[in-house]
Amino acid sequence: MNASEAMDPNPTTLKPSDTIECAAEYIMKNRYRNLPVVDENFCYVGMFGVNCLLKQVIPKAVFLPQGLENVSFIHESFEDLFHRFSEVKDQPISICMSKEIEPVAPDTPLTETMMQLYKTRASIPVVEEGTCKLLGMISYWEIGEKILAAGGPKDA
Repeated sequence: MNASEAMDPNPTTLKPSDTIECAAEYIMKNRYRNLPVVDENFCYVGMFGVNCLLKQVIPKAVFLPQGLENVSFIHESFEDLFHRFSEVKDQPISICMSKEIEPVAPDTPLTETMMQLYKTRASIPVVEEGTCKLLGMISYWEIGEKILAAGGPKDA
């Protein structure tokens, strides 16, 4: 078995120009951890997810090169966090999308794909070899559903 047999061939995608607010609403409504970002040619360019959203609302001092190591003294309200979110909500998701999640080819062996899924703890894009075209996504859900379905129906 390989990656193409485990992927969702019709994944929900975002565009680099989508706003952080639009993407956040979609992610929160559907409880996604991350979504692939594609350009106008459906070329995979990165991932956008909840980590980006958290980074936008956590105080900036935490992320400075010599930033704060201990933040236990900072006490913020949800209103404080929303204020920080409102400062970036109209920005394009391209300002913080991740390029760290490496795509797999459709013929990547399933076990290798599952190891990458395990290590990254994020859905994996499946990209056409020799191009950047997104063919699908593999998540824990796709793998789990296929494993459970392999056992066939249970007798009552």
